[in-house]
Formats: sequence, structure tokens, C-alpha cells
Amino acid sequence: MEKDMTKGRPLPVILKFMLPLIIGNIFQQLYNMADTIIVGRYVGADALAAVGSTGTIMFLIVGFSQGITAGFSVLTSQRFGAKDTEGVKASVANGILLSLIFTVLISGLSMLSMHSLLKLMNTPDNIFQDAYTYVMIISAGIIATIFYNLFSSFLRAVGNSRIPLIFLVFSAVLNVALDLVLIINFKMGVAGAAYATIFSQGISAILCLIYIYVRMPDLAPDRRHWKLHGRESRNQLAMGIPMALQFAITASGTMIMQAAINLFGSDAVASYTAASKLQNLVTQGMMAMGQTMATYSGQNFGKGDIKRIRQGVKAALGASVVYAVGAAVLVVLLLKPALGLFFTGDVDMSSMFPWARTYIYMSIIFYIPLSTIFVFRNTMQGCGYGFLPMMGGVSELIARLVVAMISMAVASYPLACFCDPAAWFTAAVFTGVSYLFVMKDIRKKYENPESLSHSAK
Repeated sequence: MEKDMTKGRPLPVILKFMLPLIIGNIFQQLYNMADTIIVGRYVGADALAAVGSTGTIMFLIVGFSQGITAGFSVLTSQRFGAKDTEGVKASVANGILLSLIFTVLISGLSMLSMHSLLKLMNTPDNIFQDAYTYVMIISAGIIATIFYNLFSSFLRAVGNSRIPLIFLVFSAVLNVALDLVLIINFKMGVAGAAYATIFSQGISAILCLIYIYVRMPDLAPDRRHWKLHGRESRNQLAMGIPMALQFAITASGTMIMQAAINLFGSDAVASYTAASKLQNLVTQGMMAMGQTMATYSGQNFGKGDIKRIRQGVKAALGASVVYAVGAAVLVVLLLKPALGLFFTGDVDMSSMFPWARTYIYMSIIFYIPLSTIFVFRNTMQGCGYGFLPMMGGVSELIARLVVAMISMAVASYPLACFCDPAAWFTAAVFTGVSYLFVMKDIRKKYENPESLSHSAK
């Protein structure tokens, strides 16, 4: 089912599109949490720390994959808004072919560099082998992650946020079932959790592809479209690479933060892992708002309705602030009971809770700046601007790097936890100012219809 986001009052249109995305994002986090909960309870705290210590590397690999595929779908969204059905099909075929190339590159580079990367991040010796096993399996199966995200992005580009949700829910349930079977019955440890994740995402990717060809013929390429086109490739790479680099740069900053956290031992790593999983869960609405604004701005930019983009951003910012406050309250209420899910009764929770509480209490103060980043960044990306959002990632990296280096120099865990808030505040200021610049630039192009039309093709 396609959804034209160029019509109707902006706020209801945005919220209606966003709701399935929130649910889908939460389910995605739940099946990520399932890995850590089941590993923590049935394999042990060290295994949980091992999986957790790879979280930032996973963010780098998966985030790069999400960025490149989301960038490939921006052209699809703009052409859908412009009612260019032939262009939509060409962009889908070209995006699939480019994704196959990047799958080989990402998987190969990840596997070749993994051992050195874990060493560089100060991964504790007692969890190193489990961490290496887990992340190597994920890297080898990255094709499942890339193509699930690609097909989901294409569906969202034409306004369909419901079908990716349905397949993701199915995948989440399958992942939990496989976790239980592989870890408990087959005693596969962290390897079982990794295999469960890859297999379940692969099933979701296949289901999305089947749906596109069976139910959405306007999105499905014909035989004549299956070749790399120079114009499409330039356009998609011009958006995909900056978006992927933006994720990679942000992930590099979180890896630096993880390296600082790792210095405080496996208890700190395990507690921080559990707390960050909870935080990721309750803040998924912010990411969903960003995904919504990418589609909303892309379609309206393709149509040339710049005033409507501004109206949508104002509505999204208001909704995001309300959500941020609610998320802060919720994460405080859920922190203690949530930690109990990750550990068995033989773990001393009184020694774990202070590590987790320090990180969470420091982070919630900055949820409002965090929520604005997604609105500004994804709106710019939806309009075809990739460089400034990428530089927002650079500002995050610099902030995390400075704070992490100081925290490691003075051996301060609270300062290490401040890496995230410092990055969020810095990026919120940068992307907010960048958004104003971009809208001014778009307005100039809007006054020159030829320029705007050319940029949307």
C-alpha cells in the first residue's frame, strides 16, 4: 500500500506513517535484546559482556549498511513524489545492484579487520574469544541485514511503513525462538545468538522482496531496468555514501566510548550494555520520526512543495520534544526491573546497578537535543543533502573523542558515560543550524524551478 505524503495536514500524516515504524523499531530492538537477555541468563555475565562489547562495532557495520541503503532509496522517494513510475523502477534496480557490490566490500573488510579492531578497543581478555566469534558471524552474514534494510527502505520511500513492520515482527518472533533453541538446546553460546539474528533477518528480506513483486508492481523493476545506470548510480552514491559515512563516523565515536568503558572491567561493560539496550528501546520513537521525515521531505521535495516541508519539520519537532520527555521518565522507571532480565540470580545486582544508573541518569537530561537530531538530519537527507548531515556525525565524533580521551586519562567512569550526551548536544546544535542553511538554499532553488526540477531527477 503506497502513501502519498504530499497531501493532508502534516502532523496526522507524519504520526500515522510513524506509528508502524515505532513498533517495528521496538521489535527490532527487542530481538536484539533477546540475544543479550538469553545469553546473559543462559550462558553467563561474561558472555553478555562479550556480546555487549561488540555493540559499537555492530553499530559501525550495521549502521553503515543502513546508511548506504537508506541513501539509495532517497531517489526512489523523490521520483515517487514527482509521479515518475519509470524512474522509481530504475532506481530500485540500480540500488539492488549497488547493494550487492557493497555487500561484498563490507563483509570482506569487516572480517579482515575484526581481530585488530577488538584489540584496539581494549576488549577484556576473558571475553575476547566470545566477542570475536559473535561479530565474525554477523559480518559474514551481513547480506541479510543489507537487503532487509534496502527493501524496507524502498517500501517506506513510497509511503508503505506497514508491511516492513509485519515482516519485522515475524522476524523478531523467529529470532527469539531460534535463540532459545540454539543457545539452550544446542548449547551454541554466543554463536547461536549470532546465527539466529542473521537467519531471521534473511527471512525478512526475502519476504519484503516477494511482497514488492507480488503486490507493488510500480516498485518492481522490469527486465530492461537490470543494469547499472550512470545517472542513477551517481545520484544514489551521492546520497548513500555520505549517509553511510555519517553512520560510520558516529559509530567510530561510540567505539571510542566503548573503549573507555572497557577499561573499567567486565562488570561495567555488562551493566552499561544492559542499560544501553533499555535506552535504545525507549528512544526508538526518535529514530522512527527521523525515518518518517526522510520519506516526508523526499516526497514533498520531489513535488516541489517546500512550504510543506517546513510545516512538517515544525510539527515533528513538537512531537519529538513530547516523546523525549516521556522516554526519559519511562527509562528511569524501567531501569532496575530491566536489569534483572539480563542476569541470573547468582549475579550481585547491587554491584551492577550503580554502573547502569550513572550512564542512564546522565543521558536522559539530553534526550530533547537527541530527538531533534533525527528530525533535522533526515529532513536534509530526504531533500538530497548528504554532506551536512555527515558533518553532523563528525561533530559527534569529535565530542565523543575529546570526552573519552579525558575520561581515560583521569580514569573517570562518569566522564566516559558523558561521551553520549556531549555528542548529542554538539550534533543537535550543528544539525539545527545546518537545517536552516539547507532550507535557505532550497528556497533559492525553488525560486528557480529548473534547478529544483533537475535536482529531484
